[in-house]
Amino acid sequence: MNACQSTELLDVPKPDISIVVPIYNEVESLPLLVEAIAKSLISTQHTYELICVDDGSTDGSTELLTELAQNTPHLKGLILRRNYGQTPAMAAGFKYAQGNIVITLDADLQNDPADIPLLLETLEQGYDLVSGWRKNRQDHAITRLLPSKIANWIIGTVTGVKLHDYGCSLKAYRAELVADMNLYGELHRFLPALAFIEGARITEIPVHHYSRQYGKSKYGLGRTFRVLMDLLTVWFMKKFLTRPMHIFGSMGLLSMLLGFGLGIYLTILKLGFGADIGNRPLLILGVVLLLTGIQLFCFGLLGELLMRVYHESQDRPIYRVRAIVGQS
Repeated sequence: MNACQSTELLDVPKPDISIVVPIYNEVESLPLLVEAIAKSLISTQHTYELICVDDGSTDGSTELLTELAQNTPHLKGLILRRNYGQTPAMAAGFKYAQGNIVITLDADLQNDPADIPLLLETLEQGYDLVSGWRKNRQDHAITRLLPSKIANWIIGTVTGVKLHDYGCSLKAYRAELVADMNLYGELHRFLPALAFIEGARITEIPVHHYSRQYGKSKYGLGRTFRVLMDLLTVWFMKKFLTRPMHIFGSMGLLSMLLGFGLGIYLTILKLGFGADIGNRPLLILGVVLLLTGIQLFCFGLLGELLMRVYHESQDRPIYRVRAIVGQS
């Protein structure tokens, strides 16, 4: 490649919008999805790129995506080496997204790409994240709707971010917000909560939802335990990410005080009343509480050190500046 060609590549303008779509065994819906997304963005006058992340598909989606990417403008295919899960697939799409706005949606056509312009309009009203709400959701009432309603209530209560539908993949983000979030486990469903930790302005709008036409659902009750564990992670990050000593130190101090109190009580019984305390369960409990308190206190100190290493090694501030106004 000569110098002129390098300069031309560097001068390629970045798109306004990046659309990230995780794909796993969606060979029937993939061509229709690409066409529907292109049609929905015609009226917006925005430049865009479509990033389809193939998460180890085995039904021919990989080969079809490769063919479509070679013949379709704006389409970029990311082929992962194996099936990692939806969260890693979205993280990969975020990493390669170049647009100022990032939009996510599922590949099964249950989300309607025609709702994308509405998401963009709402985002331009000053929000950092616009989340879709499948108000008239077309899913099985017992296996999908009821567990989803319960999960949404629990997540909203624990995180403090009140949304009707955490599970809807159709969302629009500002790119700088996505850049600040690291995804692990099943954290893709907690993106609004993670965004809230970063100080984002969040809103929710009703979007269309359709019943699945092709393939099989990848979701089920088996994810419940993993979601609950990730919910605890998000709760901890929201409350104590930059001050782990506050929780571990408090619990350790309480445990040590209880153990010390039991020790004083048993000492009074021994010295004041001559009671035999060697076989009392309270003695063992007091010792265990003292040791547990010391361990929790040490965990808090280690957490403080790790938090500082995390922020300082990556040059991540513990605050986020929304805007600077006035003259310097």
